[in-house]
Amino acid sequence: MGRFRDSNDDSGADTGIDMSPMIDCVFILLIFFIVTTTFVDETGVEVDKPQAASAVHLEKSSILIAVTAKGEVVYGGHEIGIAAVQSVVRRMLQKEKVPVIVQGDNQAPYAVIVRVIDEAKLGGAEKVSLATAKNVRG
Repeated sequence: MGRFRDSNDDSGADTGIDMSPMIDCVFILLIFFIVTTTFVDETGVEVDKPQAASAVHLEKSSILIAVTAKGEVVYGGHEIGIAAVQSVVRRMLQKEKVPVIVQGDNQAPYAVIVRVIDEAKLGGAEKVSLATAKNVRG
């Protein structure tokens, strides 16, 4: 018989379940999840963001630029300086039109943050936002 074995057959062969289709299904799901995953680029430094009562969530796909308390401008974990902001934004906007989010530390020099915003706009960014921590009022 093709699909079912005769119970009186004592040929000594172990009966079992074929696991190949299940393994194939798991690999297909794994590939699907890998392909559809969205990766978020982090700035690479931890900043203490100022709080704002009007803070809202923005899109996850964006260009994140951080300004540390010392006034260093960081993108992708590397210090790039103010002069490189315009070229980084221009290069990233060639792939996709996304907003620029400036993560300024609470103690960051105000002039540096303003210059980063200006350079981002000169690089072609249509939407530049400041990252803040949501002010929770209890």
